[in-house]
Amino acid sequence: MRNRTALLLLVLSLCPAPGLLARAQTASSDTTWMTVLLGGRKIGHLQIQHDRAGNVVTTTQDLVIELNRSGKSVPLGVLTRSVENASGEPLGFYSRSTLSAADSTVEGKLRADGSFDVSSTVDGATRQTLLVWPTGAVLSEGQRLALVKTAGQPGKNYTMDMFDPASQAVAHVDMQVIGDEKILLPDGPVVLNHQRQVLRTNRGVQTMDLWLDHQGRARKGLLNMFGQELEMLTCSQRCAMAPVQKLDMFRAAMVDSPRLLPAYLRTSFLRYRIRATGNIPQPVITTDEQHVTRLGGDDWLVDIGNPQPGGEAPPTAEDVQPNAWVQSDAPEIRKMAADVVGDARDDLQKMRRLRSFVSDYITQHGLDVGYASALEVARTREGDCTEYAVLLAALARAEQIPTRVVTGMVYADRFSGASRVFVPHAWVQSWVNGRWQSFDSALRRFDSSHIALDTGDGDPWHFFNIANLFGQLHIEEITPTSELAGNLPPPAPSEPAAGGGGRGGGE
Repeated sequence: MRNRTALLLLVLSLCPAPGLLARAQTASSDTTWMTVLLGGRKIGHLQIQHDRAGNVVTTTQDLVIELNRSGKSVPLGVLTRSVENASGEPLGFYSRSTLSAADSTVEGKLRADGSFDVSSTVDGATRQTLLVWPTGAVLSEGQRLALVKTAGQPGKNYTMDMFDPASQAVAHVDMQVIGDEKILLPDGPVVLNHQRQVLRTNRGVQTMDLWLDHQGRARKGLLNMFGQELEMLTCSQRCAMAPVQKLDMFRAAMVDSPRLLPAYLRTSFLRYRIRATGNIPQPVITTDEQHVTRLGGDDWLVDIGNPQPGGEAPPTAEDVQPNAWVQSDAPEIRKMAADVVGDARDDLQKMRRLRSFVSDYITQHGLDVGYASALEVARTREGDCTEYAVLLAALARAEQIPTRVVTGMVYADRFSGASRVFVPHAWVQSWVNGRWQSFDSALRRFDSSHIALDTGDGDPWHFFNIANLFGQLHIEEITPTSELAGNLPPPAPSEPAAGGGGRGGGE
């Protein structure tokens, strides 16, 4: 999996929210340029355009970053625009994400009743939905007004609900006004108002610091990603557009393994002792194949193997539904799935056939693909673990098998010049024989070296909420079955066809 960057949250805060591409004749306009740094290395730029025509305020932002994955350049881009009235009430929004060869767009148009008609397009496939605007949620101008209102009140705490058009979700953020500070920017020192944002999720707490000018516009943003500082700094256009510096995102996200894990150990039960810094409520999820116990403080015990039902909630209707990234209702996907499963007698046999098919179907193992939808993968046959996962999820859902996309990490003896490491990875879980079972098309098999951190529906924005985990996780100890003596958990009911025994799951 590529960690798509916590940049999304930072950009949301710098000028959250997007809108209509059409723009009225502007009465006033100004442009801000920012350079984007990760660990002190330049990885991209952000251009922010503020326009006002009468009572209509339009905020446009264009973020372009370039990361490196094992020597391959991965360009990523997000263009967003919000349209609001002078009081910060939303009139429209737009977002265009460039994560692969095909852009994905979201556009919201205001209706007479105050709701929004939303069009979401991924790889040419468009879906129409109706959005009832979340009470109290704000776009760019609404946020700016709140920041200006509180700037002169050091010590004040308040909350802000920020709407993200790309995911159509609301981030509930706790705000703290720290006060005025002298900050050194690339073009010189300036006095700015320091405010801190705290986003709390079940995956932990993400803290971001903003330094604002007297108009409430961010001139500096700072948060932590992969254990490194991610900064956006206002500077000249020349400074912002300077060449990027290579930064291997996989190296930044790797977690060292305390021991070598040969293949025979990976197919057995494994117990992990993991330390998660940063006061994370639960860094590793419990699944039907993975049991998590808190040891106290920052330490957690994670048992993988001996799968048993009950670790996760049963599937919901959403787990079989198509969406913008897992287009299981597309004719190409449905025909492909039907041809592959053929006369399979049950869902387990269907999943095994689908898993094997996807493993062979993707022939171009491109590390330069940002994030492609299932339909794009079906057409290009290109990608890495996330592309394997979304295509397999789409094919499974086309056969009405409840399936989720799992984000986590997996062990590798060697990867990108490093030895004995856990690297970001993605696979799927499918509801088979009364429990969630894992299938990994990218590696052709699932084993106990797969550590699940989160599950989702295949939408790339689900990956953002765990980006920072990779910089906070430390695997202190790994213990196989042979070293646990009588301390093994009870075995699961025998089911050889599903992988049974000590294996972690389906395939």
